[in-house]
Amino acid sequence: MPGPSPSTAWWAQRAPSASAAVLATGTLTVGLDLAGYGVLSRIALGLACAAWLMLAADFTLRLLAGTRWRAYAAVPGLLDTVATAALTTVAATAVLGTGFSAAGSQSLAAALLVLAVLLWPVPLALPAQDGERRRPGTVFARCMATQGLAVLGATLAAAESAAWLAHAALVLFWLGLVLYVLALARFDVRQLAEGRGDHWLAGGALAISALAGARLISSDSARLYLWNDDDHGVLRRVTAVLLVLALAGCAVLLAAEFLRPRPRHDIRRWATVFAWAKTAAAALAVAAALDVSWLDGLGEVLLWVAVAAWLGVTAWAVASARTYVLPGRVRSRARR
Repeated sequence: MPGPSPSTAWWAQRAPSASAAVLATGTLTVGLDLAGYGVLSRIALGLACAAWLMLAADFTLRLLAGTRWRAYAAVPGLLDTVATAALTTVAATAVLGTGFSAAGSQSLAAALLVLAVLLWPVPLALPAQDGERRRPGTVFARCMATQGLAVLGATLAAAESAAWLAHAALVLFWLGLVLYVLALARFDVRQLAEGRGDHWLAGGALAISALAGARLISSDSARLYLWNDDDHGVLRRVTAVLLVLALAGCAVLLAAEFLRPRPRHDIRRWATVFAWAKTAAAALAVAAALDVSWLDGLGEVLLWVAVAAWLGVTAWAVASARTYVLPGRVRSRARR
Protein backbone atom coordinates (compact mmCIF):
# COMPACT_ATOMS: atom_id res chain seq x y z
CA MET A 1 0.00 0.00 0.00
CA PRO A 2 1.49 3.38 -0.95
CA GLY A 3 2.33 5.77 1.84
CA PRO A 4 0.63 9.11 2.43
CA SER A 5 1.28 11.91 0.00
CA PRO A 6 3.61 14.73 1.09
CA SER A 7 0.64 17.07 1.47
CA THR A 8 -1.19 14.55 3.69
CA ALA A 9 1.86 14.11 5.90
CA TRP A 10 2.40 17.90 6.03
CA TRP A 11 -1.15 18.49 7.18
CA ALA A 12 -1.07 15.68 9.74
CA GLN A 13 2.06 17.13 11.35
CA ARG A 14 1.00 20.78 11.41
CA ALA A 15 -2.77 20.85 11.80
CA PRO A 16 -2.79 20.05 15.55
CA SER A 17 -0.16 22.70 16.30
CA ALA A 18 -1.91 25.32 14.18
CA SER A 19 -5.24 24.81 15.92
CA ALA A 20 -3.48 24.66 19.31
CA ALA A 21 -1.93 28.07 18.61
CA VAL A 22 -5.39 29.49 17.90
CA LEU A 23 -6.72 27.84 21.05
CA ALA A 24 -3.94 29.23 23.23
CA THR A 25 -4.27 32.75 21.80
CA GLY A 26 -8.06 32.70 22.07
CA THR A 27 -7.80 31.56 25.68
CA LEU A 28 -5.57 34.55 26.44
CA THR A 29 -8.38 36.72 25.06
CA VAL A 30 -10.81 35.33 27.63
CA GLY A 31 -8.34 35.67 30.49
CA LEU A 32 -7.38 39.24 29.63
CA ASP A 33 -11.04 40.22 29.39
CA LEU A 34 -11.82 38.69 32.79
CA ALA A 35 -8.86 40.58 34.28
CA GLY A 36 -10.11 43.87 32.85
CA TYR A 37 -7.50 44.38 30.13
CA GLY A 38 -9.98 45.16 27.38
CA VAL A 39 -7.56 46.55 24.79
CA LEU A 40 -5.09 43.67 25.15
CA SER A 41 -7.99 41.23 25.01
CA ARG A 42 -9.18 42.68 21.69
CA ILE A 43 -5.64 42.52 20.26
CA ALA A 44 -5.36 38.86 21.24
CA LEU A 45 -8.82 38.23 19.80
CA GLY A 46 -7.76 39.78 16.50
CA LEU A 47 -4.63 37.62 16.34
CA ALA A 48 -6.59 34.47 17.18
CA CYS A 49 -9.25 35.31 14.61
CA ALA A 50 -6.64 35.88 11.89
CA ALA A 51 -4.93 32.57 12.67
CA TRP A 52 -8.30 30.78 12.71
CA LEU A 53 -9.19 32.21 9.30
CA MET A 54 -5.85 31.07 7.89
CA LEU A 55 -6.41 27.59 9.30
CA ALA A 56 -9.95 27.45 7.88
CA ALA A 57 -8.80 28.68 4.47
CA ASP A 58 -6.02 26.11 4.33
CA PHE A 59 -8.40 23.30 5.26
CA THR A 60 -10.98 24.44 2.69
CA LEU A 61 -8.41 24.70 -0.11
CA ARG A 62 -7.14 21.21 0.58
CA LEU A 63 -10.68 19.88 0.66
CA LEU A 64 -11.56 21.54 -2.66
CA ALA A 65 -8.29 20.35 -4.15
CA GLY A 66 -9.44 16.77 -3.66
CA THR A 67 -7.06 15.66 -0.93
CA ARG A 68 -7.65 12.01 -0.19
CA TRP A 69 -8.94 12.22 3.36
CA ARG A 70 -9.69 8.48 3.41
CA ALA A 71 -5.94 7.90 3.27
CA TYR A 72 -5.77 8.81 6.93
CA ALA A 73 -7.70 5.70 7.88
CA ALA A 74 -5.13 3.50 6.15
CA VAL A 75 -2.04 5.01 7.77
CA PRO A 76 -1.43 4.09 11.44
CA GLY A 77 -1.54 7.12 13.69
CA LEU A 78 -2.59 9.67 11.07
CA LEU A 79 -6.31 9.34 11.76
CA ASP A 80 -5.69 9.93 15.47
CA THR A 81 -3.66 13.02 14.62
CA VAL A 82 -6.40 14.41 12.40
CA ALA A 83 -9.09 13.66 15.01
CA THR A 84 -7.03 15.51 17.63
CA ALA A 85 -6.59 18.45 15.27
CA ALA A 86 -10.33 18.54 14.57
CA LEU A 87 -11.22 18.43 18.27
CA THR A 88 -8.68 21.16 19.02
CA THR A 89 -10.22 23.23 16.24
CA VAL A 90 -13.66 22.75 17.83
CA ALA A 91 -12.28 24.00 21.16
CA ALA A 92 -10.53 26.91 19.42
CA THR A 93 -13.74 27.87 17.59
CA ALA A 94 -15.66 27.81 20.87
CA VAL A 95 -13.00 29.93 22.58
CA LEU A 96 -13.19 32.47 19.75
CA GLY A 97 -16.94 32.59 20.19
CA THR A 98 -16.49 33.25 23.91
CA GLY A 99 -14.14 36.10 23.07
CA PHE A 100 -16.58 37.64 20.62
CA SER A 101 -19.40 37.32 23.15
CA ALA A 102 -17.30 39.22 25.70
CA ALA A 103 -16.72 41.88 23.01
CA GLY A 104 -20.50 42.23 22.54
CA SER A 105 -20.83 40.37 19.23
CA GLN A 106 -23.45 37.86 20.32
CA SER A 107 -24.59 36.99 16.78
CA LEU A 108 -21.08 36.11 15.69
CA ALA A 109 -20.55 34.14 18.90
CA ALA A 110 -23.77 32.20 18.22
CA ALA A 111 -22.64 31.45 14.65
CA LEU A 112 -19.33 30.10 15.95
CA LEU A 113 -21.20 27.96 18.48
CA VAL A 114 -23.30 26.45 15.70
CA LEU A 115 -20.18 25.78 13.62
CA ALA A 116 -18.37 24.18 16.57
CA VAL A 117 -21.37 21.98 17.39
CA LEU A 118 -21.53 20.81 13.77
CA LEU A 119 -17.80 19.96 13.76
CA TRP A 120 -17.80 18.28 17.17
CA PRO A 121 -19.58 14.88 16.77
CA VAL A 122 -17.47 13.24 14.04
CA PRO A 123 -13.98 13.44 15.63
CA LEU A 124 -15.55 12.76 19.03
CA ALA A 125 -16.90 9.43 17.79
CA LEU A 126 -13.75 8.30 15.94
CA PRO A 127 -12.20 5.26 17.65
CA ALA A 128 -8.55 5.34 18.63
CA GLN A 129 -6.30 3.50 16.19
CA ASP A 130 -3.84 2.33 18.82
CA GLY A 131 -6.27 0.24 20.86
CA GLU A 132 -5.47 0.25 24.56
CA ARG A 133 -2.00 1.79 24.29
CA ARG A 134 -1.26 4.60 26.71
CA ARG A 135 -1.59 8.02 25.14
CA PRO A 136 0.09 11.46 25.36
CA GLY A 137 -1.69 14.60 26.55
CA THR A 138 -3.72 14.86 23.36
CA VAL A 139 -5.98 12.16 24.80
CA PHE A 140 -7.74 15.00 26.67
CA ALA A 141 -8.84 16.68 23.40
CA ARG A 142 -12.36 15.21 23.62
CA CYS A 143 -12.85 16.70 27.07
CA MET A 144 -11.48 20.09 26.00
CA ALA A 145 -13.70 20.34 22.93
CA THR A 146 -16.81 19.38 24.89
CA GLN A 147 -16.09 21.78 27.74
CA GLY A 148 -15.30 24.53 25.23
CA LEU A 149 -18.84 24.16 23.91
CA ALA A 150 -20.16 24.25 27.48
CA VAL A 151 -18.27 27.49 28.20
CA LEU A 152 -19.58 29.21 25.08
CA GLY A 153 -23.10 27.88 25.61
CA ALA A 154 -23.20 29.16 29.20
CA THR A 155 -21.71 32.50 28.15
CA LEU A 156 -24.35 33.01 25.46
CA ALA A 157 -27.10 31.82 27.79
CA ALA A 158 -26.21 34.61 30.21
CA ALA A 159 -25.89 37.21 27.45
CA GLU A 160 -29.15 36.26 25.71
CA SER A 161 -31.15 35.07 28.76
CA ALA A 162 -31.64 31.68 27.08
CA ALA A 163 -32.47 29.04 29.70
CA TRP A 164 -32.49 26.17 27.21
CA LEU A 165 -28.93 27.00 26.18
CA ALA A 166 -27.77 26.96 29.79
CA HIS A 167 -29.34 23.54 30.35
CA ALA A 168 -27.71 22.22 27.17
CA ALA A 169 -24.37 23.60 28.40
CA LEU A 170 -24.91 21.81 31.71
CA VAL A 171 -25.30 18.48 29.89
CA LEU A 172 -22.08 19.16 27.99
CA PHE A 173 -20.34 20.06 31.25
CA TRP A 174 -21.14 16.70 32.84
CA LEU A 175 -20.29 14.86 29.62
CA GLY A 176 -16.94 16.65 29.56
CA LEU A 177 -16.16 15.42 33.08
CA VAL A 178 -16.94 11.83 32.05
CA LEU A 179 -14.65 12.23 29.03
CA TYR A 180 -11.90 13.54 31.30
CA VAL A 181 -12.06 10.48 33.53
CA LEU A 182 -11.95 8.19 30.49
CA ALA A 183 -8.98 10.12 29.11
CA LEU A 184 -7.14 10.05 32.42
CA ALA A 185 -7.42 6.25 32.43
CA ARG A 186 -5.54 6.17 29.12
CA PHE A 187 -3.02 8.93 29.84
CA ASP A 188 0.60 7.81 29.97
CA VAL A 189 1.92 9.18 33.28
CA ARG A 190 5.47 8.86 31.95
CA GLN A 191 4.64 11.94 29.90
CA LEU A 192 5.12 13.98 33.08
CA ALA A 193 8.83 13.30 32.74
CA GLU A 194 9.09 12.85 28.98
CA GLY A 195 6.35 15.01 27.44
CA ARG A 196 7.29 17.85 25.11
CA GLY A 197 4.44 20.19 26.01
CA ASP A 198 1.11 18.54 25.29
CA HIS A 199 1.20 16.66 28.63
CA TRP A 200 0.06 19.97 30.16
CA LEU A 201 -3.39 19.29 28.68
CA ALA A 202 -4.00 17.03 31.68
CA GLY A 203 -4.20 20.22 33.74
CA GLY A 204 -5.64 22.41 31.00
CA ALA A 205 -8.66 20.12 30.60
CA LEU A 206 -9.39 20.46 34.32
CA ALA A 207 -9.08 24.24 34.05
CA ILE A 208 -11.51 24.54 31.14
CA SER A 209 -13.92 22.33 33.09
CA ALA A 210 -13.66 24.68 36.07
CA LEU A 211 -14.26 27.64 33.75
CA ALA A 212 -17.35 25.93 32.35
CA GLY A 213 -18.68 25.38 35.87
CA ALA A 214 -18.05 29.01 36.79
CA ARG A 215 -19.83 30.23 33.66
CA LEU A 216 -22.82 27.99 34.41
CA ILE A 217 -23.06 29.43 37.91
CA SER A 218 -22.77 33.00 36.61
CA SER A 219 -25.39 32.42 33.90
CA ASP A 220 -28.13 32.07 36.52
CA SER A 221 -30.27 35.03 37.49
CA ALA A 222 -33.53 35.84 39.23
CA ARG A 223 -35.16 36.11 35.81
CA LEU A 224 -34.03 32.72 34.54
CA TYR A 225 -33.87 30.75 37.81
CA LEU A 226 -31.85 28.00 36.17
CA TRP A 227 -30.77 26.05 39.22
CA ASN A 228 -32.49 25.30 42.50
CA ASP A 229 -30.56 25.40 45.77
CA ASP A 230 -29.40 21.78 45.49
CA ASP A 231 -28.26 22.17 41.89
CA HIS A 232 -26.52 25.42 42.71
CA GLY A 233 -24.74 23.86 45.67
CA VAL A 234 -23.52 20.90 43.61
CA LEU A 235 -22.26 23.20 40.85
CA ARG A 236 -20.39 25.37 43.34
CA ARG A 237 -18.71 22.39 45.02
CA VAL A 238 -17.77 20.65 41.79
CA THR A 239 -16.42 23.86 40.28
CA ALA A 240 -14.33 24.59 43.39
CA VAL A 241 -12.91 21.05 43.37
CA LEU A 242 -12.09 21.30 39.66
CA LEU A 243 -10.18 24.54 40.18
CA VAL A 244 -8.24 23.08 43.11
CA LEU A 245 -7.36 20.04 40.99
CA ALA A 246 -6.33 22.27 38.07
CA LEU A 247 -4.05 24.33 40.31
CA ALA A 248 -2.60 21.20 41.89
CA GLY A 249 -2.09 19.72 38.43
CA CYS A 250 -0.19 22.81 37.30
CA ALA A 251 2.01 22.59 40.40
CA VAL A 252 2.81 18.93 39.71
CA LEU A 253 3.49 19.57 36.03
CA LEU A 254 5.73 22.54 36.83
CA ALA A 255 7.66 20.50 39.41
CA ALA A 256 8.15 17.76 36.82
CA GLU A 257 9.55 20.33 34.38
CA PHE A 258 12.09 21.48 36.98
CA LEU A 259 13.09 17.93 37.90
CA ARG A 260 13.36 16.83 34.25
CA PRO A 261 14.14 19.98 32.24
CA ARG A 262 13.17 19.93 28.58
CA PRO A 263 14.86 23.04 27.17
CA ARG A 264 14.45 22.01 23.53
CA HIS A 265 11.73 24.01 21.82
CA ASP A 266 8.79 22.02 20.52
CA ILE A 267 5.65 23.11 18.72
CA ARG A 268 3.62 21.16 21.27
CA ARG A 269 4.44 23.91 23.76
CA TRP A 270 1.30 25.70 22.53
CA ALA A 271 -0.57 23.22 24.73
CA THR A 272 1.47 24.42 27.71
CA VAL A 273 0.51 28.03 26.95
CA PHE A 274 -3.14 26.96 26.73
CA ALA A 275 -2.96 25.24 30.13
CA TRP A 276 -1.51 28.32 31.85
CA ALA A 277 -3.96 30.69 30.16
CA LYS A 278 -6.98 28.50 30.88
CA THR A 279 -5.99 28.03 34.53
CA ALA A 280 -5.70 31.81 34.87
CA ALA A 281 -9.09 32.34 33.22
CA ALA A 282 -10.64 29.66 35.44
CA ALA A 283 -9.28 31.26 38.61
CA LEU A 284 -10.63 34.68 37.58
CA ALA A 285 -14.03 33.27 36.59
CA VAL A 286 -14.37 31.21 39.77
CA ALA A 287 -13.40 34.27 41.84
CA ALA A 288 -16.36 36.13 40.35
CA ALA A 289 -18.81 33.21 40.41
CA LEU A 290 -18.08 32.13 44.00
CA ASP A 291 -17.16 35.58 45.31
CA VAL A 292 -13.65 34.56 46.40
CA SER A 293 -11.70 37.79 46.06
CA TRP A 294 -8.21 36.41 46.75
CA LEU A 295 -8.45 34.27 43.63
CA ASP A 296 -8.33 37.45 41.54
CA GLY A 297 -4.73 38.06 42.49
CA LEU A 298 -3.74 34.47 41.83
CA GLY A 299 -5.55 34.49 38.50
CA GLU A 300 -3.77 37.66 37.38
CA VAL A 301 -0.35 36.25 38.29
CA LEU A 302 -1.09 33.11 36.29
CA LEU A 303 -2.36 35.26 33.43
CA TRP A 304 0.92 37.14 33.08
CA VAL A 305 2.82 33.86 33.26
CA ALA A 306 0.65 32.71 30.37
CA VAL A 307 1.36 35.92 28.44
CA ALA A 308 5.11 35.43 28.95
CA ALA A 309 4.81 31.81 27.78
CA TRP A 310 2.80 32.92 24.74
CA LEU A 311 5.46 35.49 23.81
CA GLY A 312 8.21 32.88 24.17
CA VAL A 313 6.49 30.23 22.06
CA THR A 314 5.46 32.81 19.46
CA ALA A 315 9.05 34.07 19.16
CA TRP A 316 10.27 30.51 18.68
CA ALA A 317 7.53 29.78 16.12
CA VAL A 318 8.44 32.88 14.09
CA ALA A 319 12.15 32.02 14.19
CA SER A 320 11.38 28.45 13.16
CA ALA A 321 9.12 29.55 10.30
CA ARG A 322 11.87 31.79 8.92
CA THR A 323 14.02 28.74 8.23
CA TYR A 324 11.38 27.58 5.74
CA VAL A 325 10.84 30.83 3.89
CA LEU A 326 14.15 32.66 3.81
CA PRO A 327 16.46 31.83 0.89
CA GLY A 328 19.50 29.79 1.81
CA ARG A 329 18.14 28.73 5.17
CA VAL A 330 16.63 25.40 4.11
CA ARG A 331 18.99 22.48 4.07
CA SER A 332 18.87 20.28 1.03
CA ARG A 333 17.99 16.65 1.66
CA ALA A 334 19.60 15.47 -1.55
CA ARG A 335 22.64 13.21 -1.38
CA ARG A 336 25.95 14.91 -1.82
